[in-house]
Amino acid sequence: MDTIAVLIPCYNEALTIAKVVRDYKTHLPEAAIYVYDNNSKDDTARLAREAGAIVRHESRQGKGNVVRSMLRDIDAQCYLMVDGDDTYPAESARALCEPILKGECDMVIGDRLSSTYFTENKRPFHNSGNVIVRRFVRSLWSRHGGKDINDVMTGMRSLSPLFAKAFPVMSPGFELETELTIFALENSFRIRSVPILYRDRPEGSTSKLSTYRDGLKVLKTIFRMYRDYRPFRVFGLAACLLALFSLVLFVPVLSEYLATGLVPRLPTLVVSGLSMSVAMLSFCAGLIMERIYLGQRQNLEIQLNTLHMTLKHHAPGIMPE
Repeated sequence: MDTIAVLIPCYNEALTIAKVVRDYKTHLPEAAIYVYDNNSKDDTARLAREAGAIVRHESRQGKGNVVRSMLRDIDAQCYLMVDGDDTYPAESARALCEPILKGECDMVIGDRLSSTYFTENKRPFHNSGNVIVRRFVRSLWSRHGGKDINDVMTGMRSLSPLFAKAFPVMSPGFELETELTIFALENSFRIRSVPILYRDRPEGSTSKLSTYRDGLKVLKTIFRMYRDYRPFRVFGLAACLLALFSLVLFVPVLSEYLATGLVPRLPTLVVSGLSMSVAMLSFCAGLIMERIYLGQRQNLEIQLNTLHMTLKHHAPGIMPE
């Protein structure tokens, strides 16, 4: 079992991966460095192996798929996730790992946005995208500590073994970081942010993140998870809007009926009735889904307790005393 496992998912990072591996071996000499090659078409795997990393391969394309395999395969007291593009200095690694090893946190977030990100990053839409995602998460999960999260999409963070084994990776791609943050907030895991330096990719290295396509996927993930975690709010709001629309249509028809005893606008009445019916269905669906979610949340707490005891007794040293 590793004390610290440095997890580096890679796709075509031959320009930087050897330096990244050497840097983390220097600053975390006790750590095992794992590079998972995700169908690279260059010499990423060979260079990582020569630099001293443990190289494995993941054939399913996408960062989420790689991290799923990493968290399943590797047992460690602390998992440090970093990118292979040399944008996250290894000097910050120790500060992210210590709170996990001491049992003080379940996730430590490397906060780029409080330091050099906006001056180093050369893609302005990435800057605004990070700010938009942060605002959504802060507002939608404000009661769960979201207002304290400054960097939702950072690629450098450390995880406790309990969190690593409990986290269900649902997204195959770059939505992973957002999913990690929201899952931790929603399920009351202990989170801490540590400011870290950020440097732009070196010349010749290109980002795999598509500003618009992956940005839309991230926003879709936020709203999907909010719908799953707050079904009554979402479906209740839809029910209120549909009911209001129904009443706007119905009141003139009712007034005319009371005045003349006639219903000349029968199609309007039909649409009003259908809207109210859908509103009632949406309200009931929200109630049912809320109850299902609460049951799942209770089951997760039981599973976490069971997982904690399993890790403590069957993997000595993996859980802090």
